[in-house]
Amino acid sequence: MVTKHIPTNIPGLDEILQGGFLPNRTYLIVGSTGTGKTIFSLQWLISRQAREEKCLFITLAEDSAEIKRNLTGFHWDLSGVKILDMSPSGKAEDLKSGEYNVFEPSEVEQIPAWKTIVEMVEKYKPRNIVIDSATQLRYLSTNEYLFRKLILGLVNYLNRKQCTTLITFEPTELEKETSVALAVDGIMHLRRQVSEGRMIELRNLEVEKLRGSGYLSGYHPLRITSNGISIYPHRVKFTGTIQYERELLPLGIPQLDELLQGGLESGTITLLTGQAGVGKSTLGMQFLIRSIIGGKKAILFTFEESVEFIVTRSRALDMPVDALLKNGQLKIVKVNSADQYPDEFLNTIRIAVEQDGVDVVMIDSLRGYNIVMEPFGSLVAHVYNLTHYLSVKNITTILVNEIEHITGDLKLTELGVSFLVDNALLLRYAEIDGRILRVIGCFKKRLGSYQPDIRELEISPEGIRVGEKIAHLQGLLTGVPQRLP
Repeated sequence: MVTKHIPTNIPGLDEILQGGFLPNRTYLIVGSTGTGKTIFSLQWLISRQAREEKCLFITLAEDSAEIKRNLTGFHWDLSGVKILDMSPSGKAEDLKSGEYNVFEPSEVEQIPAWKTIVEMVEKYKPRNIVIDSATQLRYLSTNEYLFRKLILGLVNYLNRKQCTTLITFEPTELEKETSVALAVDGIMHLRRQVSEGRMIELRNLEVEKLRGSGYLSGYHPLRITSNGISIYPHRVKFTGTIQYERELLPLGIPQLDELLQGGLESGTITLLTGQAGVGKSTLGMQFLIRSIIGGKKAILFTFEESVEFIVTRSRALDMPVDALLKNGQLKIVKVNSADQYPDEFLNTIRIAVEQDGVDVVMIDSLRGYNIVMEPFGSLVAHVYNLTHYLSVKNITTILVNEIEHITGDLKLTELGVSFLVDNALLLRYAEIDGRILRVIGCFKKRLGSYQPDIRELEISPEGIRVGEKIAHLQGLLTGVPQRLP
C-alpha cells in the first residue's frame, strides 16, 4: 500500500519532498542559530491546525511568550496550537501521569523533562508535534548513553502513537551525537551564510535523508518573508526528446528577415551580442513586439535598465509599447540582481510560462544574470538549466549579451555560453571615414539557413533599418575596416 504524503504548505517544500512529509514519522530539522528552524516548524504546524488536527509545540530553549512576540510579523494564528513551555525561563505544565510503556518507569522518573513530554502526549493526544529543540534534551541528560537510549525510545514512542513529529537540533551537536540521525526518518538541513562577493545573506535547505520517499537533491534557496518561509527548488532539467511543430517568426525588418531567411524558429534560443549602446536591447524589443503582433505573448526580464527607461526609449523609436503593456500582451519585469536566487528567478519564469501563458522570453542581459549566479556556482550550468527548460516548453528566448571590447578579436560572448544557443546575431561598431557605423551579421542558425552577410544597422526615431550587404569594405568585424581596392 502506498502511503499518502502530508502537504507541508511551505511553498516549494512539497515539490522537494515529492508530496510532503510521510505520516507517523519523525523528521530532524538541523540548523544553527538564526537559520529559521522555529519558523519552519511552526509554519508547518499551523498548516496542520488549519485542517483541525491536534498540534503540540514543545519549547525547551525559548519561552513561549518570546516565541509569540517574534512571530507577530507573520500574523499567524497560534490559538489552535497547544504550547508546552519547558524553557529555562518558562514553567512546564503540572500534568498527571499517563499510560506509557516504551521507557522503563525508573528511567523516565530520573529525567523529568522526558517524563513531561510523554505525559503531555498521553493527555493531549496530538497528531502533529514539534520539539524545539532536542539539543536541550541532550544537555538535560545525565550522560550520553542515557540520552541515546531515551531519544531512540522517544522517536519509536511518537511513531507508535501515530504522531508526525519535527525535532530541531544544532548541527554541531549532531556531529557529536549521530544516534539522533539514525533514529529519525528524515533530515532537513537549514543553512545561512553571507556571500563574500556580494555581502548579502544566503539561505538554503538541503534534504540529507528521507526514508520511504524520493526527493530533489541539492541546495534549495530559501527566503524568509512576512508570509513565512518560501523555498525555491533547485530543478535540474535533463535532456530529452523535444517534439513539436516549429514556426518561423519574422522580426518585421525586411532586410534582416532576408538575412535570416524568413526569421527565427519558435522554441529556439537566440543570442544578441555586441558592445554597449549598439542596439541589442532595441532589436530584442523589436522582436518581442513583432511576435506579439503575430499572436504571441511576451515578457522581458531586465537586470540593468529600469522599466521606465525601456518604455521611454521604445516610445522614442515609435514602438507601441504602451498599448501592449496595457492589454497584458507584453510585460516588463525589473529583476534586482543584488537580491535574487537563480532558482528563484527560474521559478518566476516558470510562473510566467505555465500560469501566464507567455510564448516569448527575453533576458537583458547575461551580464546582469551572471551577477545573480556569482555566489551559486557555474554560470554555464545555470544558463543551461534555464535555456533547456525554455526549449522543452517551446518558448522562444532572446538572450542579450554585452561585449566589453569595442575593437579587436571577435568574441560572441566572454561568458562561455555561446554553445548553448541556437542562433547568434552579432551587432558591432565599425569606424570608416571618421564615422561610426553599426553593423549586424548572423553567425549561427541551427535549424535553418541564413545569409553570411554583414549589413549596416541604423536606429532612428523612425525605428530600426537594416541595409544591404556591405560589399565595399573588409575587416568590419575588427571594428576598423578598410575599403576594398
